[in-house]
Amino acid sequence: MIFIGLDDTDTLVSRGTGNLARRIAAELRQEMPVLGVTRHQLLKDPRVPYTKNNSSAAIHIQSTLPLEVIAGRVREVMLADFILGSDPGLCVAQVADQAIIQFGCLAKREVVTQDQARYLAHLHGMLLFGLGGDQGGIIGALAAVGLASGGEDGRYIDLGSIRDLSGLQPVEAILAAGVRAVKTTSGEEVAEGMVSIEKLRPSRRGGQPVAIVQRSEAYWQLLKLD
Repeated sequence: MIFIGLDDTDTLVSRGTGNLARRIAAELRQEMPVLGVTRHQLLKDPRVPYTKNNSSAAIHIQSTLPLEVIAGRVREVMLADFILGSDPGLCVAQVADQAIIQFGCLAKREVVTQDQARYLAHLHGMLLFGLGGDQGGIIGALAAVGLASGGEDGRYIDLGSIRDLSGLQPVEAILAAGVRAVKTTSGEEVAEGMVSIEKLRPSRRGGQPVAIVQRSEAYWQLLKLD
């Protein structure tokens, strides 16, 4: 498994980081398996400069290509689509060391710095690049890799055909769209019934896409959980 972390690639009036991540995933999918794209929410605090929601994205792929080659291809796309006023960062790594996972968790709760991100990336031999502006996106890019590889954070914004489903849908259709399981908040698996969906954005739990639901009167209600 290889994770590609992106952050701070946009401005208030431009397309978002998630949109860019999905476009990069579409290009990579032409030559390698892409297992999904996840969104990861980081700290929202006045001390943290961010565009709108301070979220980063991770693309999950399988490939035998060297990490440097993958990073080079993604860098080309990001630089070609650079938006003035953004501070993009890119991280490419295999399953992260526990210290990187902890960094991602910390970035959800506390203010972290570029120096911390660069030090950890260097210490653990990870590819981390600032691609413009003040390079602040390296923080979220590294955090996205840590959180995605930890397997218990974020929600999928690109996976199978999840973006095609909305409204009342049977559990079978959700599973057919690429979701591994439908579960209640207590972890019980739901095998049948109808689920009310505004947008199907399953959570990443146990390293898998899981649609988490709660019971309403006539059907299951999909919850949007990071």
